[in-house]
Amino acid sequence: MTDSRLKTALILGLMSCVGPFAIDMYLPAMPAIGASLGAPVAATQDTITAYFLAFGVAQLIYGPWADQAGRKLPLYVGLAIFIAGSVACALAPSIGWLTAGRFVQGLGGAAVMVVPRAVIRDLHTGPEATRLMAAIMLVISISPMLAPLAGSGLIAVAGWRAIFGVLCGAAALSLLLVGFALPETLPPGRRVRADPAAMWAAAARLLTDRAFLTLTFTGGFGMASFFVFIASAAFVYTGSFGLSPTEFSLAFAANAIGFFASSQLAAGLGLHFGAPRVVAVATAGFALSTLVLLAVAAAGGATLWVVMAGLFIANAFLGLVIPTTMVMALDTHGDVAGMASSLGGTLQMLAGGAMIALTAPFFDGTALPMLAAIAVCGVLAFALSRLARD
Repeated sequence: MTDSRLKTALILGLMSCVGPFAIDMYLPAMPAIGASLGAPVAATQDTITAYFLAFGVAQLIYGPWADQAGRKLPLYVGLAIFIAGSVACALAPSIGWLTAGRFVQGLGGAAVMVVPRAVIRDLHTGPEATRLMAAIMLVISISPMLAPLAGSGLIAVAGWRAIFGVLCGAAALSLLLVGFALPETLPPGRRVRADPAAMWAAAARLLTDRAFLTLTFTGGFGMASFFVFIASAAFVYTGSFGLSPTEFSLAFAANAIGFFASSQLAAGLGLHFGAPRVVAVATAGFALSTLVLLAVAAAGGATLWVVMAGLFIANAFLGLVIPTTMVMALDTHGDVAGMASSLGGTLQMLAGGAMIALTAPFFDGTALPMLAAIAVCGVLAFALSRLARD
């Protein structure tokens, strides 16, 4: 990797960590938050759903805005909103207020999801873009490995509200990176004039593009499986398997390692075998591994180590799917990269939020409902990947 690409990957990766940190640091605290605010499990899970829904819908704003105003201004505004939401969460007197604060956090955090993807498309396409996306994912991988441990440490020392103070600091650091280290990658001559008609036309073009939609939802249901895991894992691992917050953090990190390790192979495999073939094989492996894990769980074999091993294998396949489908979906839409990135992100987040909401009524504290929802996501991703090839 060249020095320039390494620098870009570090900047975009560290900035993109803000959104995942808002989830991963929070996970070990969910049982404690429910107990502190007198909230049932479903209401506590709603704080995750609210974040994802806001995170998804707000991308529809940041993408077109980034095409019109350049990449940096939307990042400044989004990070400022994220800080405001973090303050609201830190001071929340009830689960309702916390859910509202998480919604505001999601509104701001969306900026650091959609704009970096547009920056990547400004700089590269094809295998080079996949390689940069994978490098950014490598930087982001510190979140599921370190953030839950940091969160459990903060809970022990200062209580769950301190987590949101740390998130404020992370967003402030990102503001400095945007201001002093990230160059503007969309010069004025390439910006799109603010034109609602053109925006609607671009959206209509994307929503009627079969390849864009199937690739977006192939990756989207893959991401949705991880969202279901995020919303349920803390309660399953601490309640059903009896892990402490610190032990849960280590288990969560182990489940994420497979995803981020395999994502580093996506560009090389795509260059050698072709991106469509990589997606086809990886979605098949993802669907099969999740179905096998569900069958084992239904037969009563869902021990901690079986669940961790099964999810490790499934997430390793998933690590090949998500960066590859993201790049493939944007490759032919460089003239509306911001809109394509934001619309794709919105559709994926809405799919994730919907899967959490559909799963919540069936959650009983055991691993089986969680694994069933993950398997459904695996089957849907596999089916959509076949449509994308036809």
